[in-house]
Amino acid sequence: EVNLVESGGTLVQSGGSLRLSCEASGFTFDDYVGSWLRQTPGKELEWVAAISWNGENTFYGTSMKGRVAISRDNARNMLYLQMNDLKPEDTAIYYCNSYRDTEYWGEGTLVTVSS
Repeated sequence: EVNLVESGGTLVQSGGSLRLSCEASGFTFDDYVGSWLRQTPGKELEWVAAISWNGENTFYGTSMKGRVAISRDNARNMLYLQMNDLKPEDTAIYYCNSYRDTEYWGEGTLVTVSS
């Protein structure tokens, strides 16, 4: 059974930092590109960051660029998102995603940033 399980979401004050984690199982994780996306109620799903299968290449969306870092540990089947200088507008459900010819999603973890 394929699973992506996010963790690390919590309430944090504006200016704070969080690291989100995503544990993958049930598929060959290191064959897949890893991504983080987020969604705020009433808004479209927004892509945050992506990382190549071997971790050598990273890509960032404009909204959090310079404040986030995506990484992965293929030996542990883990994907991470380090978020710094968080702002209230970063409040969202953050989703882990793995894709190649097939796409897998986690159920999300809620990040709430208070002002």
